[in-house]
Amino acid sequence: MRAPSGSPLGNEPPTPASQLATSVLELGVVIPTFKEAPNVAPLLAKLEAALAGVVWQAIFVDDDSPDGTAAAVKAIAATDPRVMCLHRIGRRGLAGAVIEGAMASAAPFVAVIDGDMQHDETLLPQMLRALQEDRADIVVGSRYLAVSGSNASALGATREAGSRLANWLGKRVLRADVTDPMSGFFMIRRELVEAVAPTLATAGFKVLFDILASQKTSPRYLEMPYEFRARVAGDSKLDEGVVVQYLGLLIAKLSRDFISPRFIMFALVGASGVVIHLLILRSLLHFGFAAAQLTAALGAMTSNYLINNAVTYRDRRKRGLSLLAGYFKFVMLCSVPLAANVAVATMVFERGPSWWVAGVAGAVVAAVWNYITTSRAVW
Repeated sequence: MRAPSGSPLGNEPPTPASQLATSVLELGVVIPTFKEAPNVAPLLAKLEAALAGVVWQAIFVDDDSPDGTAAAVKAIAATDPRVMCLHRIGRRGLAGAVIEGAMASAAPFVAVIDGDMQHDETLLPQMLRALQEDRADIVVGSRYLAVSGSNASALGATREAGSRLANWLGKRVLRADVTDPMSGFFMIRRELVEAVAPTLATAGFKVLFDILASQKTSPRYLEMPYEFRARVAGDSKLDEGVVVQYLGLLIAKLSRDFISPRFIMFALVGASGVVIHLLILRSLLHFGFAAAQLTAALGAMTSNYLINNAVTYRDRRKRGLSLLAGYFKFVMLCSVPLAANVAVATMVFERGPSWWVAGVAGAVVAAVWNYITTSRAVW
């Protein structure tokens, strides 16, 4: 009698397809990617070896990588049902990718691991066992536990110092003794992600911190040390914009999510615009206050647009002609309160306060309008 397609015959080992079809799914491995095409096959080979005996699936969430990462995943997924690709168009950001990947999985437990093979996939079975035995709700792979071989040296001196500072700040907000709340390598009960998904920030890299800080009751966590490896291929996604996003997330959590992280970033960028505004205003006062205030407002407007595009809305970042078109739209929207900006500043200036008080007064008048309108119409 001929066995059904995909099922084992005699003593032959079951194929991955038959394993997934006849067994209960245990683990979903979420892998956020951007320009990681060379790493796809090697990472899957490592997962295959590490998760022998586990019924798992790999969910690659790719932000429309220009190097063909999604195509590389789909080519493997065509013959291996354990592999799937969420190909995102018009959306970017590691946090959002992790959230979407976790929500797409039907497994009771979800692991998050980078696509660059800097995380130690051999730790996954131990993490899974801790959750299955109900010893924790979240298991964090820590770069900073005092165990030989567990360190973050592969980050480089500057990034390691920044990472340690970020962890210190995160621990102050969480009020929990987690050595690595910024870790991008962890495993969690899927239901915990689902419970807080609507409140999580989709921009930024620190999704574990956000998940921990957003829980109504403190989850049970367990940390396991691992050696943070050097990147095999591809480019790092970390830059200065991530730092600003993280600061915004910290403030949002301190406000118990009363203020959104994106608004905080917009406000921080606006604060830098005020500095630029005052510098331009001071240097052009000899042309007359009204003319200097107008020029300063336009200069700050340009600076705010470029920084917001690079940082606040990095997941919707505009480039090329779209960047130019967005700038003109931004200027048009911000020009609506510009007359009020100049009028209020001039009135305050004529009543006697110093020039910088008048300049700030005018800038504040336009701030709220600019955030509401540009967030909806430009990005």
